[in-house]
Amino acid sequence: MGKVKEDIRPMGSSTSWSRSHGTYIAGRAYIDEADQMAMASETKWGAGRLRLLVTPELREKFDRQRYLLNAAIRQGDLEAVRREAKRMVTAWLALVKAATSAGKPAISPLVWEVALADGTVAAIVPSDYHARAIIAEGRAVAVYTLDEIARLLSAYPDIAKAKLIFPGAEVTKVSKSISDPLDAIRDGVSLNDPLDDIGGPVVNGGRRTFS
Repeated sequence: MGKVKEDIRPMGSSTSWSRSHGTYIAGRAYIDEADQMAMASETKWGAGRLRLLVTPELREKFDRQRYLLNAAIRQGDLEAVRREAKRMVTAWLALVKAATSAGKPAISPLVWEVALADGTVAAIVPSDYHARAIIAEGRAVAVYTLDEIARLLSAYPDIAKAKLIFPGAEVTKVSKSISDPLDAIRDGVSLNDPLDDIGGPVVNGGRRTFS
């Protein structure tokens, strides 16, 4: 009889937070809390902008916490996920407090921002006039007015048709001028791992979810 192979996948560990339905639900409750905080912060302050409004020291602490949450999600037990997700919420709150204390402005409610797959930002505004409300601040931001979106949809009618036929359907580049440090870090056990020796890419931390 052959020897049963050990499951070496990060989520395959006997101590993984996702080893059972119950532990998965428990872990998701805390991860979702961190995700919700990330989405709320980015909606108010802009996609990828808030971490650029604080000091380098606080930015480093924030990015380290994003890394630790990613690592816990990839290969941690339930207690690690709970701990790091709670700390991630605290990290977001620290950024908000620092940016507010420094008098940094939130983005205009007339500007809707969304992070794209390549890390750039699409800013949607009602008209060219409202484009003046956009704050780039070190980010690569592409601006789209409602008229431009209408022209794009007209140029690709199949997209609009699919949305009409299938309600709720989702449609799934400019490089960043300030890169995300976690883009260069792969799934490792600790921050002390040599960069070249670390395995597969991690999900994007505070918005991993940071986004």
